[in-house]
Amino acid sequence: MDRINTLARRVPVNAVYAAGLLPFLWIVWLTFTNGLGPDPVKEIELRLGELGLQFLVAGLVITPLRWAGLNLIRFRRAIGLLAFFYVAMHLMAWVTLDMGLRWSEMAADLVKRWYIIIGMAGFVAMIPLAITSNNASVRRLGSATWNSLHRLTYVAALAGAIHYVVLVKAWPIEPLLYLGAVLALLAARVWRRQQKRAATPVRQPAAQ
Repeated sequence: MDRINTLARRVPVNAVYAAGLLPFLWIVWLTFTNGLGPDPVKEIELRLGELGLQFLVAGLVITPLRWAGLNLIRFRRAIGLLAFFYVAMHLMAWVTLDMGLRWSEMAADLVKRWYIIIGMAGFVAMIPLAITSNNASVRRLGSATWNSLHRLTYVAALAGAIHYVVLVKAWPIEPLLYLGAVLALLAARVWRRQQKRAATPVRQPAAQ
């Protein structure tokens, strides 16, 4: 594990950003080469949404890996910002390519398809995370407040996973695997916190 950590420290963070944008460039390429099938707009939406959810789950996995001794914490900010980018592009594709900026139809879709509201709630939860993903925000908020705020990542990931499961309707295995992964990671965090509380000695009141 030490050897892997040493190798990870040699990887520049910018390489994560560059690698993370490759799928987006691939989608752009497929769009202009008619490689997205008979319904390219739906395919663009689906691929962007899946990538956003994948990066969200990848960001959540970093903490349990750290418990196991694998320290990838320096890449978490990049992964989180890539998740926000793909989710924002997913929403943008729906607003512009799918709905064509027809606001009345979008409002009707929100009423008719409640899973869209859940997806948008997840995106809204990601906005403060993206805004505060910098060292200046950590200093301004303090590490405790910043860490509490960034627990919204679980809200975003859970909303995204539920959005995906309801969207596909046919109950295929892939969306359920994402939902199961998010629930498992959330349960692991709760278990870890309970273990820490159990290990913390109870302070006895001082004798009068």
